[in-house]
Amino acid sequence: MGSYRMCLIFKRKFRVTEPGPVDDVRDVFSRYAEGQAHMSPEQLRKLMADERREDLGSSLEDAERLVDEVLRRKHHIAKFTRRNLTLEDFNYLLFSTELNPPIGDKVHQNMDAPLSHYFIFTGHNSYLTGNQLSSKCSGLPIADALRKGVRVVELDLWPRGKDDVCVKHGGTLTKAVKLGKCLESIKANAFTTSKYPVIITLEDHLTPKLQCKVAKMITQTFGEMLYYHDSESCKEFPSPEELKGKILISTKPPKEYLEANDAKDGEKGKDSDEDVWGKEPEELISTQSELDKVSNNINYINQDDEERGSRDFDTSCSLQAPEYKRLIAIHAGKPKGGLKMALKVDPDKIRRLSLSEQLLEKAVASHGADVIRFTQKNFLRIYPKGTRFNSSNYKPQIGWMSGAQMIAFNMQGYGRALWLMQGMFRANGGCGYVKKPDFLMNVGPNGEVFDPNENSHPKKTLKVKVLMGDGWHLDFKKTHFDRYSPPDFYVRVGIAGAPADKAMEKTEVKYNTWTPIWNEEFTFQLTVPQLALLRVEVHEYDNNEKDDFGGQTCLPVSELRQGIRAVPLFNRKGVKYSSTRLLMRFEFV
Repeated sequence: MGSYRMCLIFKRKFRVTEPGPVDDVRDVFSRYAEGQAHMSPEQLRKLMADERREDLGSSLEDAERLVDEVLRRKHHIAKFTRRNLTLEDFNYLLFSTELNPPIGDKVHQNMDAPLSHYFIFTGHNSYLTGNQLSSKCSGLPIADALRKGVRVVELDLWPRGKDDVCVKHGGTLTKAVKLGKCLESIKANAFTTSKYPVIITLEDHLTPKLQCKVAKMITQTFGEMLYYHDSESCKEFPSPEELKGKILISTKPPKEYLEANDAKDGEKGKDSDEDVWGKEPEELISTQSELDKVSNNINYINQDDEERGSRDFDTSCSLQAPEYKRLIAIHAGKPKGGLKMALKVDPDKIRRLSLSEQLLEKAVASHGADVIRFTQKNFLRIYPKGTRFNSSNYKPQIGWMSGAQMIAFNMQGYGRALWLMQGMFRANGGCGYVKKPDFLMNVGPNGEVFDPNENSHPKKTLKVKVLMGDGWHLDFKKTHFDRYSPPDFYVRVGIAGAPADKAMEKTEVKYNTWTPIWNEEFTFQLTVPQLALLRVEVHEYDNNEKDDFGGQTCLPVSELRQGIRAVPLFNRKGVKYSSTRLLMRFEFV
């Protein structure tokens, strides 16, 4: 029972009710229990087989184990006289995020293809604890990102005096951290969540003498974990499976022009999210005026600076410590010329190219096929524009639709863009590597490749039914949403992916209840289901102010399990709530 004060004197009382089975659950139970009051393990096995619930098993023994687990958890009894499920037991099973999750937690994709055939969970300025201008640099956000499954960590190396090296965001007021602390943080946390390789991208602003020192520090810290590879004379890169437990270094010779490019975009002003959960994904695309500014500077950015960078490369290679050069497993850098030349594929070399989010949009619009061909063999890294001072992020779908492996995100922030990134890498067991769809790797008989700008017909239809929700009364204070009454929840459900697939719907508001029942179904037509993400957000309606946040999740459509599923919700930073969850039904037709 919850009490809410009214007019300072009176109180209104609302009962927090236990969520009973909704009609969909009752219908399934009745159908498989054949009208009886109990469902036997054999009947449960038939349900699992009919709904293709491979995650729960398919044998009678699997069904018996599941029945035992439900009874143990729900009734807290070690031994039972019965071995069947009542309707309430069955409801408990379906509403359990541990026993009945919406996606799997095991690595199931082919991990034997070359590394460039995968999307890789990538961080940007991984050492920052907050904003891009004045926050502290530390090894802690690196550890946090790695534990969340991030596989690419970025370090900006700068001289500290004549004989030392630090990590900081150059040209800002960020407080530096010693390189050694960052390296130790990587070593301690690299493989706690995933055994697949970790890539360290270095932005190098060092003298040859300090490069030699860095080479020794990296070698001493990681030892046999380090992977050495001559990508300059390599036609194909090893696979994630072959590189398990390995750490790869990716960098280019010292050039300080990269960060200057951000400033040359001609933008001023501070980027900010419009609300506490961030902008809608379609609003994260650069405006046409921003793209025009990039277009006006594109020759300058891609010719003058890259030519200067190439000259730096040519003249500095002989000066660099050979130990440092030997560490580089994935060579980065831009060849002379403009964007067309930057995307040229060398059959005998593998390299990494970095583009800003705006330059990627320009490249996709003008050289879409070249971008696809480049990413079939080489690595493409996308980084945020320079005005994202508050560590916000951009729309990742543009990069994924183009085959870009490394969409570098500010992991220390939050917002809808970051939720999409977290959702993408819940796929494949959360190991940080997601196999690119075949259409991004295919080459036609005449050399034709996928065109990300081409509209196609729907290939799959997803039906999503929002049944009910529960758990907020356990994770939030009773007055968190409203001081005078229980919350008024509604759910936003939609798709992020290809432009044609973008959609967002919402349920009705359910007033004054901690256990809302919606029973509303939505249908989504998908042209590129392989890259579609299901977006789910819960908000609490407020008539006078901005609606409150009540949880969110993003799930890869390609991994959704059909049937009634318990969907866990996460807070704004992507941390899972202990109890808050939705009961939803998924169906592909």
